[in-house]
Amino acid sequence: MMLLQVQQLTKHFGAELILSNIKLEIQKKDRIALVGRNGAGKSTLLKMIAGQLSYDSGQIVKPNDVSIGYLAQNTGLESNLSIWDEMLTVFSNLIVMENNIRKIEHDLSDPAIYEKEGQYERLLAEYDQLQVTFKDMGGYQYESDIRSILHGMRFYEEDYQTLISTLSGGQKTRLALAKLLLIKPDILILDEPTNHLDIETLSWLEQYLQGYPGAILIVSHDRYFLDKVVDQVYELSRHELKKFHGNYSKYLIQKAEMYEKEMKLYEKQQDEIAKLEDFIQRNLARASTTKRAQSRRKQLNRMQVMDRPVGGEKSASFSFRIDRQSGNDVLKINDASIGYDKEALAHHIDFDVTREDSIALVGPNGIGKSTLLKTIIQKLKLLSGSIQLGTNVTIGYYDQEQAELSSNKTVLQELWDIYPQKTEKEIRTVLGNFLFSGDDVLKTVATLSGGEKARVALAVLMLEEANFLILDEPTNHLDLDSKEVLENALIDYPGTILFVSHDRYFINRIATKVVELSANGASVYLGDYDYYTDKKQEQFELARLEAEAKIVRQKSNTPITKDAYQLDKEAKKVERQRKRRIEEIEALLASLEEEVNEKEELLCQPTVFEDHEQVMEINERLEVLHNEINQLLEEWTELSEQLQS
Repeated sequence: MMLLQVQQLTKHFGAELILSNIKLEIQKKDRIALVGRNGAGKSTLLKMIAGQLSYDSGQIVKPNDVSIGYLAQNTGLESNLSIWDEMLTVFSNLIVMENNIRKIEHDLSDPAIYEKEGQYERLLAEYDQLQVTFKDMGGYQYESDIRSILHGMRFYEEDYQTLISTLSGGQKTRLALAKLLLIKPDILILDEPTNHLDIETLSWLEQYLQGYPGAILIVSHDRYFLDKVVDQVYELSRHELKKFHGNYSKYLIQKAEMYEKEMKLYEKQQDEIAKLEDFIQRNLARASTTKRAQSRRKQLNRMQVMDRPVGGEKSASFSFRIDRQSGNDVLKINDASIGYDKEALAHHIDFDVTREDSIALVGPNGIGKSTLLKTIIQKLKLLSGSIQLGTNVTIGYYDQEQAELSSNKTVLQELWDIYPQKTEKEIRTVLGNFLFSGDDVLKTVATLSGGEKARVALAVLMLEEANFLILDEPTNHLDLDSKEVLENALIDYPGTILFVSHDRYFINRIATKVVELSANGASVYLGDYDYYTDKKQEQFELARLEAEAKIVRQKSNTPITKDAYQLDKEAKKVERQRKRRIEEIEALLASLEEEVNEKEELLCQPTVFEDHEQVMEINERLEVLHNEINQLLEEWTELSEQLQS
């Protein structure tokens, strides 16, 4: 069933063309992603479809009974009501119906009703009809729906009477999304819904949207999220829209294949044109071949010449270098408590950061991830415990809010004031790498978009040449192309990284370790995001088995022993865990041994051998690698023996 059609839509802002000849169709149960660079016009198109913005030409066709729900990015729910009362407003018609049902029940219980002829039968018929309608409209489950969605958005029963006006901006945004999900419009339009959501909430939202009864149109820069939710991708580029079938990963493959195919056809035609032109030039003047040359000229004139295929738009281009390398021990956190004067968010935090680690700090919103980063860089006071930096450690910090980039300076002056020793040409070159060219460098920093401020902050960070990057949500406000550039730059970075991110694809590409922060400490997982989730699932399963065994023991009133079945089940579970860990160790050993070989080859190179500082650094790294290999070999041997016994 067709829910909406966009036909030849065009939009200008002043003299600037934003959208041209846009065509888009939304059918029931469609799952559509709208992708494109920051500034391409994605939010503008969503606002026009939602009826919040006019357009210059074209039309949007929609049946009158089709409802649209639109959530703009960073839109918070403003209300003077409590959380629960505000969610109840979605079901005001059901509440009225429920009150009518209760009133009729009261009237039917009054003996006097039988004295009025036909009154009882009329009320009973009305009561039956109301009950059927009430049930069909979800009247018996709307409170359950509210609880379910609020729980998914991480609001619990103890929060229900909290006034919305007292909440943070991020909490208000989550509530706006929760209310829209409860409304269940035929077309759900979401502009960056993953902002302000932690990983657990993101996972819940993915599952919910997969079963959503209506159509969904989404703008998001979260690749994991798009891969899980959408089955169509519309790419907005150079004012035009192009459709692809499949999720985001399939779109990337199709786009690359399409470009390659078009380029081959273009090059083939160019070869053919060159041959025809060469033949005409050589044979037109000769009497014996002039007719054939004229025939070729007619053939050339009739040919529909293809335009050269347009590749991707220009991407930012940068890399992070370091001025000098740090020692092997970069950071030691011991029994730390973090928070503010009146409230401690987390206690007993213990973990170490070693040179060339790339550590993702994860945990629910509000647990203190950003607070920990600010405590490390001494923007916040440590409540107790110790945080110690290693030798020669220099920190480069990226703030997710870009709080320090709000000046009335131009982009050029902002960077130049921070690095006055650089020439204007050098500053302009750096800004050019971050897609600020020409008059763009004269824009006022305070007027920049979120994506532009993020690129300025990254430019500042690049010029610092620090050997320890501490990044708080570095992918916020970046489009998918810019994210990929940042990912590649961080993968090639020779220093150490500690970062907070809710972008699971980004964590998977960057992280070598995951540290999960909780109110009672920090747990370290030696792997990427997928490894972390696998381990969490194993822990959950083990806890569930133990809980089930405890219930069985309590019901049977037997001593704390496990029956043969349970013991066998847990033994097999442990065996699977050991086998998986052996595979992980073997993969880690292969990687570490490859690095050892690379370092030893470097020591054999004359230019390196003569550089005593570099030799010392390589030998230090080799010592660390050999220690790690020995520890892993011991663990591998122990696990192998346990499997054989």
